[in-house]
Amino acid sequence: MARARKDPRHRAREAALQILYQWDIGRADVTSATDTFFTLQWPNDDPPDPELRAFASSLARDTVQRIDEIDPLIADTTERWRPERMAVLDRLILRMAICELLRDRETPPAVVINEALELARTFTTEESVKFINGMLDAIRKKIDSRS
Repeated sequence: MARARKDPRHRAREAALQILYQWDIGRADVTSATDTFFTLQWPNDDPPDPELRAFASSLARDTVQRIDEIDPLIADTTERWRPERMAVLDRLILRMAICELLRDRETPPAVVINEALELARTFTTEESVKFINGMLDAIRKKIDSRS
């Protein structure tokens, strides 16, 4: 039986990805991108739940703030394939999931990776899903070995 409504955390991750896309493509600062998304681009008439908005906003903001820590993990894992050369959505999904792996130690890594794969299934290609899965599994192991 299909879920009538998406899980609020999944919906928040979708919102964070859309905010990051606007930040990356539009070159807006992340706070402006967040405000624009929630005031002008929210997909329905009901305002977002405050918890959803808070989680999405903090995930997008923290992802941007941790780029200098996240991108080297991506570059080291891909072996000579810089994040700037990746498809935009692949790069943003990876960055966001890595941010969650780094900051939200109470969220099981399998949940973070599964959520990233669901975003990839929604917004990218099946080839990207496989790429993101392999990347996140390898990066999760690197993060775990540092702890």
